[in-house]
Amino acid sequence: MENNRPRGKYFEELTSGQKIFTSGRTVTEADVTAFAGLSGDFNQIHTDADYAAKGPFGQRVAHGLLVLSIVSGLAVQTGVMDRTVLAFREIAEWKFSRPVFFGDTVRCEMEVLSTKPFPRLGGGAVELALTVKNQKEETVMSGKWIVLIQSKPAA
Repeated sequence: MENNRPRGKYFEELTSGQKIFTSGRTVTEADVTAFAGLSGDFNQIHTDADYAAKGPFGQRVAHGLLVLSIVSGLAVQTGVMDRTVLAFREIAEWKFSRPVFFGDTVRCEMEVLSTKPFPRLGGGAVELALTVKNQKEETVMSGKWIVLIQSKPAA
């Protein structure tokens, strides 16, 4: 018989100060090309090596929103929200601090800042602080997310 309990944590299992660490993911040229096609953002700092070489970073950089999307996937892959997340509610105070270059590996450190129950939704809001780092341990972006997480079912 299949175990139907979600792998993710329920709202009541998440507490202020709790930390969650993702695995790493290397950003590739293929990722940037695919994201440019999906988003329509073909800005030359992302797609034109000659143009970008003359710019402030000396090379092409990944789209900030691509890296944010990768981080979202890394967060889900931790399993913390597996079948317990109700909705992604808010991105707040997001800061893009450093460029992410092709070949950089990013990972994320998440910390639960606060929780607020929403019984009418069958769960509650969880505020997370995120710090995204590259392989050199430099912070490349940071900010806060609010996600709605399901409450533990009644026994």
